Amino acid sequence: MMQAINHRLIETNGIKMHIAEQGQGNLVILCHGFPECWYSWRHQLVALAEGGFHVVAPDIRGYGQTDQPESVEAYNILELTGDIVGLIHALDQEQAIIVGHDQGATLAWHCALLRPDLFKAIALLSVPYRARAWESRPPTEMLKRMSGEQQFYMLYFQEPGKAEAELEANVRKSLRMMLYSAAGDAPPEERWRFVFDKSEKFLDTLTEPEQLPSWLSEQDLDFFTQEFERTGFRGGLARYRNLDRDWELTRFLSGAKLQQPALFIGGEFDAVVTRNRELVNNLEKTVPNLRKKVLLPNAGHWIQQEQPAEINRLLIEFLTNPA
Repeated sequence: MMQAINHRLIETNGIKMHIAEQGQGNLVILCHGFPECWYSWRHQLVALAEGGFHVVAPDIRGYGQTDQPESVEAYNILELTGDIVGLIHALDQEQAIIVGHDQGATLAWHCALLRPDLFKAIALLSVPYRARAWESRPPTEMLKRMSGEQQFYMLYFQEPGKAEAELEANVRKSLRMMLYSAAGDAPPEERWRFVFDKSEKFLDTLTEPEQLPSWLSEQDLDFFTQEFERTGFRGGLARYRNLDRDWELTRFLSGAKLQQPALFIGGEFDAVVTRNRELVNNLEKTVPNLRKKVLLPNAGHWIQQEQPAEINRLLIEFLTNPA
């Protein structure tokens, strides 16, 4: 009989981290994105455990039941990488395969780049690896140049308190809009706009659905709402406020290729994929041991929730024989 999902707190890198875990076997760590938590991997925890793996989905620093440090600086990429490294140690394991979605993909590849001894393979969902260029400029400077007279959502998120107030005014409505508008279910005219006028707010770029898409139940939305009503959105937004700090801290990664066996899965209708088409096309160069690159038809940004059966199949195939 399949064991239930186990929940516990572990100590890592000076914080208490909540993890959901299931199964036995080789360790697989699932890193979620924004605005999510461990629950976004609910379908994968069960399937991968049944596939013979010890699957662990943490609430990333600032989310869910994991600690939420006060300072914005505490959310830089080296601290988050330290959290996952410490997680492996707390679980008394020597290695792991890491899987990341959205913000979690960025975290996953930094783990892989910085501790290749610990992370033996990597799967990136929705966000393709972005190799740091030698001549790169601070990210906020580049985003301002790219958006011109308009504003890019990551720039809108920079001012502490501003996006929090907007998103927390009605947490359930904000989540409904974000989860729907970036999903494959939304027709083109209702999809999230990541560049928008300076007179607009973030929620103006989203659509509120008349009903939830089939992959998201009212009970699922209840869970996410309950978590963000308790924590607010500050922890997740703090990651965007570290864009330039991360850039300062990781100059030494200029030109680095991701050497581990790797899998990339994106959604056909995901704005992150369409905006970064060149990065997706270049993955074979920046990720020399890329085993497979898949774009799922009709899928949007939340692929492990939108098309769990296909994600589970692809992940198990990769995890079973990554080398």
